[in-house]
Amino acid sequence: MVTGVLPADSVDLTPASVRKRASMPGPLAVIFASIVAASAMAVFFGAFAYGLSGLQEQRSQAELYASFRGLLDPSSPIAPKIGGAIAPGSPVALLNSPQAGLHNVIVVEGTSSGDLLDGPGHLRNSPLPGQDGESILMGTSETAGQPFGGITRLRKGDVITVTTGQGGFRFVVEGQRLAGDQLPEIPSSGALLTLVTAAGSGWLGRLAPNHLVYVDAKLIGKAVTAPPGRPMIVAPADIQGHGDPAAWPFVVLWLQALLVGSIVLVWLWSRWRLPRTWLVGGPVLLAILWALSTEAMRLLPNVY
Repeated sequence: MVTGVLPADSVDLTPASVRKRASMPGPLAVIFASIVAASAMAVFFGAFAYGLSGLQEQRSQAELYASFRGLLDPSSPIAPKIGGAIAPGSPVALLNSPQAGLHNVIVVEGTSSGDLLDGPGHLRNSPLPGQDGESILMGTSETAGQPFGGITRLRKGDVITVTTGQGGFRFVVEGQRLAGDQLPEIPSSGALLTLVTAAGSGWLGRLAPNHLVYVDAKLIGKAVTAPPGRPMIVAPADIQGHGDPAAWPFVVLWLQALLVGSIVLVWLWSRWRLPRTWLVGGPVLLAILWALSTEAMRLLPNVY
């Protein structure tokens, strides 16, 4: 039996690697891949905002708690700051309220979105809790560990305890109010504590709170004197419900780093197998996404 022989020009002698390169994705596939990458980035940011940022906040709280307890120790040569210009991010108070789910929560100085990633913050131009006047503390309700997510459960008569470098103070809740309601009266020779966060109704309201909630509490006993030198004004980013536009340059920088890292990862993928590529480049991309998400969080309203 005679078998036929194909002509030489009909045999594909092109190496497999060359044939593979010839079938590389076209413009539509590149666009699709870009959409998938952008979607993945959005999903990671959502996971970071509503989950991973809480882990970051817990770690910061553990470190701040250890630092603040050390400062409160009578044998410590350094005492906690109680007035004047306190550096943002410094621990200034220990907050407790079982009804609100607050257990040994450290309050930091400053109320910008970046400050509140570490826990509740103290508005810098207000006195510290227990000092004469109205002390204002802000905290997130849905992101960064949700430390103030439970303050709307507080009712009149509930007790809030605060410890600062000047001692322990007990406050009794007077009630809740919304933006635009009548401001509370500050008692003479006394102190008022106001907790501020954001709130919303329903599932969508939790994802994007649409109004501010204020919880006012009156000091039991006499207030202490505040040292002079407290800032008289604060930056717009420290005001409740505001984001920090100063984060934009860092967001752009990390976006560029993510783009470069993605290009390098694709280049490595064209030369290595996927497992090896991911083992080398995956942790780097995750670190960049984490840093990008942290800076992007600063753009959100501080009490979200």
